Amino acid sequence: MLKNYLIVAVRNIFNHKFYAALNILGLSLGLTASMLIGLYVYDELTFDRFHDDYKNIYHVGTHVRFGGQDFITSSTGPILAPALVQQITGIEAATRLNPWPLKGIDMHYGDKAFSEQRAIYVDSNFFDFFTFTLLEGNKETVLKEPYSIVLTPASAKKYFGAHSYESGSVIGKIITVGQKNTAFTVTGIAAPAPANSHIQYDMLLSLASHTDVKANRWGDVDGTYTYFKKNERTPIELLSAQLNELMTVNVRPEMESSFNMTSEEFEKQGNLYSIFPYPLSDSHLRHPEITDGLAPNGSVTSLYMIGAVGIFILLIACINFMNLSTARSARRAREVGLRKTFGSGKGKLVMQFLAESAVYVLAALLLAFLATYLLLPFFEILAGKTLSPGTLLVPTVAGGILLIVVLVALLAGSYPAFYLTSFKPIDVLKGKLSAGVRSKGVRSILVVVQFSISMALMICTLVVYDQLVFMRQKNVGLDKHNVLVLQKTMRLGGNLEAFKESVTRLSGVSYASYADAEFPEVNRAGTFRPKGTNRDILFQVYHADYDHLAALKIDLVAGRFFSRELSSDSGAVVLNEAAVKALGWTDPLNERFEGDNHSDLPVIGVIRDFNFESFRSEVRPLLILLRAHDDFMHVRYTANAAEIVSAIESVWKKLAPNAPFEYAFLDQNFDQLFREEQRLGKLFTVMSSVAIFVACLGLLGLASFTAEQRTREIGIRKVMGASVRSITTLLSREFMILVAIAFVLGSATGWYAMHEWLNTFAYRIDFSPVVFIVSGAIAAVIAWLTVSYHFIRAAGSNPCDAIRHE
Repeated sequence: MLKNYLIVAVRNIFNHKFYAALNILGLSLGLTASMLIGLYVYDELTFDRFHDDYKNIYHVGTHVRFGGQDFITSSTGPILAPALVQQITGIEAATRLNPWPLKGIDMHYGDKAFSEQRAIYVDSNFFDFFTFTLLEGNKETVLKEPYSIVLTPASAKKYFGAHSYESGSVIGKIITVGQKNTAFTVTGIAAPAPANSHIQYDMLLSLASHTDVKANRWGDVDGTYTYFKKNERTPIELLSAQLNELMTVNVRPEMESSFNMTSEEFEKQGNLYSIFPYPLSDSHLRHPEITDGLAPNGSVTSLYMIGAVGIFILLIACINFMNLSTARSARRAREVGLRKTFGSGKGKLVMQFLAESAVYVLAALLLAFLATYLLLPFFEILAGKTLSPGTLLVPTVAGGILLIVVLVALLAGSYPAFYLTSFKPIDVLKGKLSAGVRSKGVRSILVVVQFSISMALMICTLVVYDQLVFMRQKNVGLDKHNVLVLQKTMRLGGNLEAFKESVTRLSGVSYASYADAEFPEVNRAGTFRPKGTNRDILFQVYHADYDHLAALKIDLVAGRFFSRELSSDSGAVVLNEAAVKALGWTDPLNERFEGDNHSDLPVIGVIRDFNFESFRSEVRPLLILLRAHDDFMHVRYTANAAEIVSAIESVWKKLAPNAPFEYAFLDQNFDQLFREEQRLGKLFTVMSSVAIFVACLGLLGLASFTAEQRTREIGIRKVMGASVRSITTLLSREFMILVAIAFVLGSATGWYAMHEWLNTFAYRIDFSPVVFIVSGAIAAVIAWLTVSYHFIRAAGSNPCDAIRHE
């Protein structure tokens, strides 16, 4: 019996190829888009959940509030982790990671020299604590001894060659680390971390080798990442309270000594020093305020938006399928009547219609799986991450897809299956069902829903694009174009000044300046006390040399910058406008800070605010100190970029022949500030285009059906003298009215979604009516072009043929 149902279903598909193609193509596109987005969302939501005991692993962050400024970091001091296990009941284990220096560690083997950006110092229990795979070595001892190092297969091959690694002769080899060329022994080989881990490494070094591991000040936050594993029966709320009690007891005497005030006075001024645990699985998405993690954070807001797009596209595709299925069902009313007359029962007819719907859906599903597999590499480029098609076979994901497919098949087949089969054969054969079956109310509502969603997605796409353009073009307070950033310049040793002089003399170079920050990052904070007060203020701090403002074209709004002619400038400071505002000073050039040993730090200048953090936050108070040489050099050039890089590299090789030459471009660094928004904009552009295309497929099918249903009316109107244009306008009007209603609803939805999204930015665009006008115009033109083809064709047909049409 089932075989007969399937044969009839396939026969009907081939008898109505146009509608079958529209149904299958639209649904397969919707399923493909939702599968690709589903893979992305699943990957983001399962970050760090591959660890065996991830539900009980927590990361410890630090929250400092000082002088009205908040500083939130994912790091702590190294002293915390051992104390957690020793002093807090309910914590079973703790471990530490330290990626310092953040900009890479120099590594040498023979004549090979590299700067490793993903080399991390870790505790000896790293492989016991986390579920990372150790391919060679004993996980209990591989990182126990100082100066031990574990490589990944890729890094082992990079240093020792493929043959050496495959022959198993890597263990025991020596790699020298850092500018002091400290010898580290290779003790193991570890598999690379999964792509959805916030801990990514190419090399793991024993933390016992790190110079800062023995630091014993509780209040110092030095870039150590602390994790603990709790007993599953112990509530985290209880542990959190004990953690802060532990910190309070130990930090209080340090605070009183450093700030010359009691802890009560410290808190009375609104200051705060606390630590907070958060689940390992929340490290990637749930804490956007933390920007100094081991890997860039994702955005849960953006993820929800992308997930909603996937759901909306699938909804549009399902509406298409149901619309066309119900529209075509009117053509089959007589078939149902004849079948029932010849003895077919209602149950068999219901099964027939559901079987046909299932065949359509299964065909679309197979096409969607094939398209997902073929398009995944391109989608990975779009999404900026590696995804596995095998995720579709994960039980929860596969179950979700199966549920969607069953629901779509049932919904699309339920109308003809249960409605048409419920009437008496004589009524069907007499045509008494035509009015009810062909009622357009439900289909009109579904068309409005489709185009409302498409309109909202189009508006969101345009707003995201406008915000991206705004952030790219916004004056960030400095000129980020034509600036080359040289990294790790301290590798030059005693040749720092000679290097700067040589670079400055190069043709096409305007200025060169050392600083200890690679903009837009300023990752160092410090407290300074205005002279004559007992109030310490938290500032973002960096050091720069005399040519800093000229190299970056930062405007000076008051006073002056550091001068070579004034030796006293070594003890002076320059502030930004945000700092002056936070201090409430009206005449900052006559103000001073109190430095160490009660020395004075006069304010000699005020610079214009520039963005050194995300556009989602206001510019924070900034303080600049003088230092002639540092770890980064900003070079402003006027010549061809490639020629400048080549010329500077030649100078570098003469002065530091064994040191890696690394560089970046300042404008590209600033682009990283809105990396998430760029990815969101690309996804919205592609997916909104898919949504509109799928909606138009449905509109095309409905237009064809409407033209077919009104063939006789068209013929009569032509005989009565109506023109092709007037008939086309008449037939198109009802669809354009639906699009107009959809425009209103979609505009409201898009405005609300983007209003909430834009409110997350401190620097944002204002809504422009142009966005809504352009979206409406595009939708109207696309809709009209879609429906007018069939209507023009029908209106231009021979009226005699139309009148004879049954």
